[in-house]
Amino acid sequence: MKNKRIILLGMLIFAALLSCSKKGLEESQPAMTKNAVANVNNTLLADPPLTWQEHWFDHVQVLQRFYHDTSIVVYHDNDVSSTVTWPNTYLAQVWNYTKSKYGSFGTDSRLWAIFHTGKYSGGHPSTYMDASHDYRNVIDVGSSSTSAWLSGTGNDLDLTTHEVGHIVEGASRNVLNSPAFGIWHDSKWMEIYIYDVYIGLNRSADVQRWYNLVANGSESYPRAQTYWFRDWFFPIYSQQGDASSLNKYFSLLAQYFPKQTVNNGQTNVQRFSRSMNYGEFIHFWSGATGMDLKPLALSAFGNLDEQGNDWVSQLNAAKTAFPGVTYLKDISSQAVVSVSNENAGGAAAAEGSAKLSDSYYNTKFFLGAYPNTFWAQLTFPGSQVVKGYTITAGNDAPDRDPKSWKLMGSNDGTNYTQLDIRSNETFDLRRQTKKMLISNTTAYKYYKLFITANNGSVDLQLSEWRLLQ
Repeated sequence: MKNKRIILLGMLIFAALLSCSKKGLEESQPAMTKNAVANVNNTLLADPPLTWQEHWFDHVQVLQRFYHDTSIVVYHDNDVSSTVTWPNTYLAQVWNYTKSKYGSFGTDSRLWAIFHTGKYSGGHPSTYMDASHDYRNVIDVGSSSTSAWLSGTGNDLDLTTHEVGHIVEGASRNVLNSPAFGIWHDSKWMEIYIYDVYIGLNRSADVQRWYNLVANGSESYPRAQTYWFRDWFFPIYSQQGDASSLNKYFSLLAQYFPKQTVNNGQTNVQRFSRSMNYGEFIHFWSGATGMDLKPLALSAFGNLDEQGNDWVSQLNAAKTAFPGVTYLKDISSQAVVSVSNENAGGAAAAEGSAKLSDSYYNTKFFLGAYPNTFWAQLTFPGSQVVKGYTITAGNDAPDRDPKSWKLMGSNDGTNYTQLDIRSNETFDLRRQTKKMLISNTTAYKYYKLFITANNGSVDLQLSEWRLLQ
């Protein structure tokens, strides 16, 4: 968002936050009434102060408490219209849904939301571990418009939800900081977070509106024309566990990524001690989904990070450095692919069989005049125990998608054992990856995939066939 002030995501910024003073709040606000409490999730909540003196950045307003309950506290400056009431319900819903997916954020069950009109355009967050906003989970949003926040639709929802997403990335599992911020920058995590929130709140019109807004948006990092939502987060979300994968990513970070103890001016808290590199980023997201995401990352990002480093070597190092982050290992690159029927241009053609296991989801194998006896085979130098496999649909023409298939294993290339069989499978999205787990404990040298039917076309296509260990 334009002119956003992100306050919790860098170590230098964090250090600056620790030095912020609480003086404004202590001097200007009335004492909290001791008997005005509510028992929520076994936490006693005092009545919020009637006023709140801002003392961060260039903010100097005296805020008036407008609304509060056990989920939300809303403050307005004097220029916000009293008719702006939608945040009272909407942000409470966002916050409660967020906590149901990502856990609690401190002992105060409430989100503190501040609204400005005619000033402070944009927004920023803070967390209960930050001194700057008096140890509260805060979103502070403003607009240069004198009629701001009246609609409670569109960007009003997007901007406020965006700021809540920063609290998630910066304080999940009671660990401060966002190691991935230098990788996904200000808005890329927020795109999938907002999408999930709208789904979780059953706001179908906003789900579609937001998808249409971000699906074709590209960034210059780590390379030009990088489609973060379309090619990275949406495939993870739609194919590998929805919000559960998003949540598990933060759980794995809190469990395994390096942390240090710091004093925030009130107590000792845990903070991530450094940023992560691209290889670590892909390793932790693979752990979150339970599947090796290297092919997806190569397709979405290429093989270089923003600084021009090859992140594949970083990924290999991350597997050694963080062995507790586990997932099915993709072993397809160790094998040689062969097919019963080849693309007209040959194996090395733009859509030849070499593309069937080249680790890129944005290439594909295409076969004209497909026979239902077609097979593809991956041959390893030595026997391997395969516990799962994936098939990824092509980029167009759903009637060319595989529909029915069987996976066979052999050690002599002649006698095959059936390992899995599927019928009437459908791919709802282009380049969708289906993961199939199998109960196999035998090591085979040859793995053969028979595609016995497609969706009706005379042709066959698939982007990738990968074997998992």
